[in-house]
Amino acid sequence: MTLKAYNSLTRQKEEFVPLQEGWVGMYVCGPTVYEDAHLGHAKTYVNFDTIVRYLRYLGYRVRYVQNITDVGHLLDSGEDRILKGAARERVEPMELVETYTRRYFEDMDALNVLRPDISPRASGHIPEQIELIKVLIEKGYAYEVNGSVYFDVAKWPEYGKLSGRRVEELIEGARVEVNPEKRHPADFALWKRAEPEHIMRWPSPWGWGFPGWHVECSVMSTKYLGQPFDIHGGGMENKFPHHDCEIAQSEAAAGVPFCRYWLHNGMLMVRSEEMHKSLGNFVTLREAFERYSPLVIRFFVLGGHYRSPLDFGDTALQAASKGLERLYGAVQAVRERLSGACPEQCPDGSTGSPRGLVEGRSRRAESGDLDEAFAATLAEHKRRFLEGMDDDFNTAAAIGVLFDLNKEVNTLLDSGQEISRETLVAINDLYGELGGDILGVIPGEIAKEAAGLEEPLIEFLIETRQRLREAQEWRWADEIRARMAELGIALEDRPEGTRWRLTKSV
Repeated sequence: MTLKAYNSLTRQKEEFVPLQEGWVGMYVCGPTVYEDAHLGHAKTYVNFDTIVRYLRYLGYRVRYVQNITDVGHLLDSGEDRILKGAARERVEPMELVETYTRRYFEDMDALNVLRPDISPRASGHIPEQIELIKVLIEKGYAYEVNGSVYFDVAKWPEYGKLSGRRVEELIEGARVEVNPEKRHPADFALWKRAEPEHIMRWPSPWGWGFPGWHVECSVMSTKYLGQPFDIHGGGMENKFPHHDCEIAQSEAAAGVPFCRYWLHNGMLMVRSEEMHKSLGNFVTLREAFERYSPLVIRFFVLGGHYRSPLDFGDTALQAASKGLERLYGAVQAVRERLSGACPEQCPDGSTGSPRGLVEGRSRRAESGDLDEAFAATLAEHKRRFLEGMDDDFNTAAAIGVLFDLNKEVNTLLDSGQEISRETLVAINDLYGELGGDILGVIPGEIAKEAAGLEEPLIEFLIETRQRLREAQEWRWADEIRARMAELGIALEDRPEGTRWRLTKSV
């Protein structure tokens, strides 16, 4: 099966064929860094991170560009979000930007979101934005009024082709008073005049000012990816007006298509309402991390299709936590069997520790001793997983396959039969390949990544409990078990010894 993606521009699934064989240029609208990122950002950037991961897994070289908006993104009131945030915290605008840019990347790192290859800032590309605006004026698609420059939508009949919105709808749906400077209410700002007291302003052919929000993405995407490029991603809420404006100004200036595939992810919902800072119903990622592991949040996001809305709530997060726990239980059990089967040095050169086994995957030669029946089972689950991902990056279907794999693995582990090391290695590799490399939810060392606790301390408590049991100090042994359960660590007493596993985010 070949990869197919839903193209918002054509409104249908299409086979994905990049412009240059083996190379993909991808741009995703990044954050406006005036406050902490929230769970809605997690949905967007986890979704697109997984798309990038899968494209690379398929063998494509991907250049992933995600901008940082640090100027020009205006509120309905006309205030710049960065300036408003700087006034709120009584700092310089660029001081605010530095703080929240760093915090944004820290939050994304926690979610196991890979860093973009390029993270350009709007304020660092002012000259290029001015040049684009000059071209649009020269070609008759833009006009200047009192130091501000607007795009003339009447000169571009295809305006709104992405969202399907008609220009006439904007008059009725206008949320602010019509600007008398505009020829048409739908005309959008390319450059805004700045008053002398306006901190963030630059010199231009039209006087001191600052760029409009839409122009930055046109400039930064094409600067680093060319025009046209392969994939443009963003939230459904950005289709109109942001992406429609990007298309209009980019294609009017260059005379060629702007982007070939448009991918839009669905919104995060709270009580049937979209999560927005303007509605006050958002939860910052740092607040969420106090209650749930970042990988649980990532798993929760991937449990739905990227194009579908996702309902946020404690019940949904708790279900995701339990689901991830089930996956981790099987993975840990396999890695423990492997450690026992190969305590010192493995023939392939990797150590017997979980991290060594994961890092040694690429060095392993295919083994002829792998149990044929289970090898076929693993191959079938891999085929179904990739089939789901090839169908418009359907992570929900892919996760369903992982749970099916879990059942097969647990049945094998509990069967009592001797399992060859080669079979255990193959199982561990498949979990790492599908759940780790592609979905990013199965780390190399589950205990440290997910629990945030030191494994030696956990093992010490287990040994202490065992000594108490041998001394028939049942009350204290039970107390250790109960307190560890409160911390999200369940103990399972088995003939071969006590195993531990995570039961919740801590």
